[in-house]
Amino acid sequence: MKAAPEEQKRLLDLAELDAKLDRLAHRRRTLPELAEVDELSKRLARLATEIIEAETEAGDLARDQAKAESDVEAVRMRIDRDQRRLDSGQVTSPKDLSSLQSEIASLQRRQSDLEEVVLEIMERREAAENRAATLKSEREKVTAALRSAEERRDAAFAEIDGEAEALRARRDPIVAGIGAELLALYDKLREQTGVGAAMLKAGRCLGCQTALSIADLNAIRAAAPDEVVRCEECRRILIRTPESGL
Repeated sequence: MKAAPEEQKRLLDLAELDAKLDRLAHRRRTLPELAEVDELSKRLARLATEIIEAETEAGDLARDQAKAESDVEAVRMRIDRDQRRLDSGQVTSPKDLSSLQSEIASLQRRQSDLEEVVLEIMERREAAENRAATLKSEREKVTAALRSAEERRDAAFAEIDGEAEALRARRDPIVAGIGAELLALYDKLREQTGVGAAMLKAGRCLGCQTALSIADLNAIRAAAPDEVVRCEECRRILIRTPESGL
């Protein structure tokens, strides 16, 4: 491939800008705020699930408590009814009196058992409601932390994107001064290796840091100035300058 020496030297400026753009892109992909936002978002999702579970449990226990309290009230009403019968003197048969008293005692034991159930349910409900409240408080803190991380991420994005835009503005006129064929080769090599062109300095390719052999250096010396030469080791375009040691 042939290209004017001035075009080839432009590749060094282009490679320098592209390296800076690559570093900016890497920085954008690896911002610590990205991992922070991801972790906080996952934490919020887990909290949402935990809150639903706690609220569902509290709701179920509220219904259980209402049923248990209704059962207590029903037993209490039966006790009151039987006690009124007992106190009224309407029951005179010793057998019926004994049966009624026995029933009242049994109902009182039943009431005591049911009241214990109500207390247990109330304690479990209170624990579930407290857990839900604690989780909601934590959700508020995590939401605030997420908002802060997103703001810092967006600020970093804006800074990086601004720098990248400025570099691309400098890149465009450089690209305009490079022939299509040479630019296509550069882009292909850059895609393959990350760096499309490198300076030949003191007999060494600065792309792969390999010292060229005498034979390779002699071949480059013999090449015409407009000949596009490549590193035999990494295949990048080698740019000759007064510092090449030829």
